[in-house]
Formats: sequence, structure tokens, C-alpha cells
Amino acid sequence: MQVLDHNTQPLEKWRDGVMTLMRASATVQSKQLCIFDQFCDPGLGAPMHLHAVEEVLEVYEGTAEIYLRNESMIVTANQSVLIPAGARHGFKNVGTGILRVRATLAAAIFEASYDDRNELSRRYLPQDA
Repeated sequence: MQVLDHNTQPLEKWRDGVMTLMRASATVQSKQLCIFDQFCDPGLGAPMHLHAVEEVLEVYEGTAEIYLRNESMIVTANQSVLIPAGARHGFKNVGTGILRVRATLAAAIFEASYDDRNELSRRYLPQDA
């Protein structure tokens, strides 16, 4: 059994104003899940993108505006949105404090196709990949 101590993990900068804490992925031998927390400054979040797998976005702290296809919704603490596989989506912090969101994807390697082609599209690969 492997215990993952998230208290000792460093935060990773994904983009200005967005820090990430990886919880489970292929880098720790996960086979089917990628779970990470993101901490977003006001006005920032994840740009429009899609995944080939389902995702659950859960707000732990703060207020997010989540975009799914052609809709947007306000989501607050202890609320989640299920993102279908292949659906364009994104989110941003519309509150005044830090937004904390947990993302759970049904794949151990994070892969996304972003509208902005400058975004890094693959993360959390095993070291031997």
C-alpha cells in the first residue's frame, strides 16, 4: 500500500494565477484516475478545452463560473458539475478570494485539447513513458 502525503507535495504552477496540487495520476501508478486540486486567483481558471474522458469539477472554496458547451453556470462550495467526454468546457474564479476546485478525470494521464494551442496538453506521465 502506498500512502500519498499531500501535505508534503509542492504546488505546481500551471499558468499565472493558477497553482495545482496533484493527488493521483499515472505518476503514482494510478491506472484510471487523474485527480488534482487547483487554486485560482480572482478572474483566473482554466481556458476552454476538452478531454476524451469524463471529468467532475467540484468547487471546494469560492465561486466559479463554469462553461459547458454553450452554457455557463455559477457553482459554489460543495457543488459539482459532470463534464461529459468530448464536451468543451472551462471555468474561472468570479469571487474575490482564492477558488479551490478539484478535478477528477477518468484517465491517469491528463490530456486536453485547448482552444489556445499554446497550452500544455499532456501532464502527469509516468517517468518511463
